[in-house]
Amino acid sequence: MLFYLTTLNLAHILRQDVPVLNENPATRETVAAIDAWTQSDFLCKNDILNGLDDTLYDIYVAFKTAGEVLESLEKKYKIEDAGSNKFVGRFVDLKIVYSKPVLKQVEDL
Repeated sequence: MLFYLTTLNLAHILRQDVPVLNENPATRETVAAIDAWTQSDFLCKNDILNGLDDTLYDIYVAFKTAGEVLESLEKKYKIEDAGSNKFVGRFVDLKIVYSKPVLKQVEDL
């Protein structure tokens, strides 16, 4: 997804905060920058949501920005991925001892 958003030139939006209007009165450039960021965030968020399963869409559509969606997805799935990587590492290091039953060794794994 990150690669896809990079090809669309939208990945930078994921790490940027929502711009705020500090100037009084606001200049055209400031308003244009905020509008551009809002439009890019909208596209980015909806591209991410479009890539999700329908059951996950309903959960993540409530987030306000694309960065919030990505952060939440990373927290959830990077932790799960780390757990599976530990298992894979243990599986790769598995050495079968022929004096023990194979099934017992697999169960221990």
